[in-house]
Amino acid sequence: MSVIETMILGFLAERSMCGYELRKKMEQLQGYARKFSDGAIYPATTRLVEAGLIEECSEMRDGRQRRLFTLLDAGRARLIDALKTADGFDVTDFTRWTVVLTFLSVVPDKADRDAVLRRRYDVLNGGDIHFFYCDAGHPIPFDRLDDPYRRGIVAVHDAQIAAELTWLRTMLGIEEQ
Repeated sequence: MSVIETMILGFLAERSMCGYELRKKMEQLQGYARKFSDGAIYPATTRLVEAGLIEECSEMRDGRQRRLFTLLDAGRARLIDALKTADGFDVTDFTRWTVVLTFLSVVPDKADRDAVLRRRYDVLNGGDIHFFYCDAGHPIPFDRLDDPYRRGIVAVHDAQIAAELTWLRTMLGIEEQ
């Protein structure tokens, strides 16, 4: 399932919304990183309607005809399955991880939620996340980065990872080593 489809199902798990509301919620979640067009939203909602995951109806709102989308039971089940099986790129890529984490509370079983958090913890705790590589494909150590802005990227990233690891340990009941 695409990130857009996950966000649509996730936001519809909260309440029924029209396409405009979905787009605004998605943009708020992605912050400065991404704007969404109707050309991204409506093909995704069409796929989800055709798959029987959401329902679409027309309503008059503010004097305008709007398409209102509602999550169906099959859509909730699909969302829960996608969230509880999140792995790979869904837990390594920060944007995708943010989407998973935003809707993880939809998963009813704590053990399933904790398993997802544990997969993210294992990725971050492995410490093999780098931004800059030399021509031979090896990561450039922080102390060998000459550019102060690249050093800044790494410093901010490392602080974010440390904070997330602390939070994950708390959520999972893991003692700091």
